Amino acid sequence: MFDIVGKRRWYYLISALLIVPGLIVALLTPFGGGQLGLQFSIDFTGGTVWEIRFRDTSPTPFEVREVLTEQGLEGNVALTTSGDRQYVLIRTEPIGLVDFPDPSPEPTPDASPPASPGGSPSPSPDASPSPAASPAASPSPSPNGGSAIDVPTEGRLGELAAALQARFGPIAEVRQQATIGPVISAELGQQALVLLALGSLGILGWMTFRFSDYRMGAAAIIALIHDVLVVIGLFAILGTLIGLQVDALFVTAMLTVIGFSVHDTIVVFDRIRENRVRHAGEPFEAIVNHSLMQTIGRSLTTSLTTVMVLVALLLFGSEATRAFILAMTVGILTGVYSSIFNASAVLVDWSHWSDRRREKQFAEARAR
Repeated sequence: MFDIVGKRRWYYLISALLIVPGLIVALLTPFGGGQLGLQFSIDFTGGTVWEIRFRDTSPTPFEVREVLTEQGLEGNVALTTSGDRQYVLIRTEPIGLVDFPDPSPEPTPDASPPASPGGSPSPSPDASPSPAASPAASPSPSPNGGSAIDVPTEGRLGELAAALQARFGPIAEVRQQATIGPVISAELGQQALVLLALGSLGILGWMTFRFSDYRMGAAAIIALIHDVLVVIGLFAILGTLIGLQVDALFVTAMLTVIGFSVHDTIVVFDRIRENRVRHAGEPFEAIVNHSLMQTIGRSLTTSLTTVMVLVALLLFGSEATRAFILAMTVGILTGVYSSIFNASAVLVDWSHWSDRRREKQFAEARAR
């Protein structure tokens, strides 16, 4: 039988090679001036979101990003679809939004028509229609909730709109337009950290209760941290090289990866618990290795089937979700690796350390 546990030093080395380079780049984030390390999207840093549709053209994200660069703006561009319509989703630094005038202002006292004796207003023949009654003043909503009337013409966003229309033609619809402030972004970052911390503590508590051994819960958390660090390191490296950004969907991907990683680890540890009763008296290392050989096929089949779907989405899916799918794919792959080669190895080394400690304490007690 292949000895998986006996080669655990090599697995530790592979994990170190996967984690350390990315972790070093990630730690450079505060000192990189926005060029090194993790590149956070406006979900965390604050900024402006603008989703539009052009009437005559469908530009690529690269072409729109060229216009942003010409305007001196930093940000990312993605394509989204709704039905048969294609939209351009622009996320950039905070550039402010212009307050649009109220399409139906209240009439002033001077402009109020005099009331007739019967109580009904008698319109003046010289009176012009009010802005509220003018068809051009009231925005006509599109089937998807946007409106061509909402295209800004003033301020920094107006300049960007003019540059885009000069390059790609008229903007037919504005589907989304908002600015996220730094306070909301800071709260989102804090909530993400709280979610990850609470999820890890919940897993530790449940596995300790389920297996009556806190070491199994701690080993699962170590494997979980391993998976998160690998994905964060990869995003730090890709963020430095190609500007890949970490957004709110990244937190969702991390929570999903945690679930997959712990699921595989629980399958292995549950088999270890059963085999400790069936093979009582055998060395713990042999029991763990036997359990891994029994569960490795199931773990690989389940996880790799999921990865095949994710790879298809990564290659042919929308640009807006590509970073999310990449995080999921890498996280599940490293989750399979850590469940088989790291979590059980940590459990074996921890058990050996505990045995040596007990033997040392027993020897000291006998020597007294």
